[in-house]
Amino acid sequence: MDEASTGTDGPAAPLLTQDTRALADDYERISAERQFRSGQRLVAALAIGVGERVLDLGCGTGLLAQHIAGLVGPGGHVLGLDPLPLRIELAQAKTQANLVFRVGNAYDLDDLPDGGFDVACLNAVFHWLPEKTGPLRQLARILRPGGRLGIGTSLKDRVSPLHEVAAQVLSRPPFREHPRARAQITYRVTEQEMHDLLEAAGFTPTRIAVQPVVQTYDTAEAAIRFAEASSFGNFLGHLPEALRPSARVAIEHDLDAIAGPDGIRREGRRLVAIAVRR
Repeated sequence: MDEASTGTDGPAAPLLTQDTRALADDYERISAERQFRSGQRLVAALAIGVGERVLDLGCGTGLLAQHIAGLVGPGGHVLGLDPLPLRIELAQAKTQANLVFRVGNAYDLDDLPDGGFDVACLNAVFHWLPEKTGPLRQLARILRPGGRLGIGTSLKDRVSPLHEVAAQVLSRPPFREHPRARAQITYRVTEQEMHDLLEAAGFTPTRIAVQPVVQTYDTAEAAIRFAEASSFGNFLGHLPEALRPSARVAIEHDLDAIAGPDGIRREGRRLVAIAVRR
């Protein structure tokens, strides 16, 4: 992805220029108990074995790729790609003989060889891709026949309390004078849409399942920090910088009003797909 588009005529992608070192550091810390845990379950479903070649697309700061490197062993190889340079900098500290990282994105995999991988995984990545057919076809190309693809992503039509509150706050002045290009910053799919996308790209889906997910945040501030870190700054990045602090305060205030005894609770659903390259 480039800064604002896929390079196609489709909808604009989230900006990649909003990320900061603080957000990347936050993501490294927060994702260890969230995205990384769900990624481990995705990797287990893929049954990655010793000696396999694996692409972790959208690897973030490299926690899951590091885990996969331990599974494939010295005879295997793991490549982690992410379009955010600051996150790749953190990931590169985890580099080892069978694990490398570099800046790259789902819309430009041309330098990867045909059939060069046994497995590809996209954990908490697919919903950030506005146009999905191109990346899926590229993944089919770089996987060997019989290679496996695993995707863990947010399910369409589920909006968290945090994002509901944020939408309400951002609809008020002065924030409404600076609207987003789209109401939502992610591009989610249903079970059927996932199935159809995979089939059209050259995959045979072997599992498409919806899993309940419960996340809690101790405080409203923690929920907002997670939203900013996991969206690499896009949560409030459309606002002028001078307005962002007051937007955070307003969102935090309204979240506190709906917090329970355990903090902010989010009940969501995660879409998991496993497919085989035909």
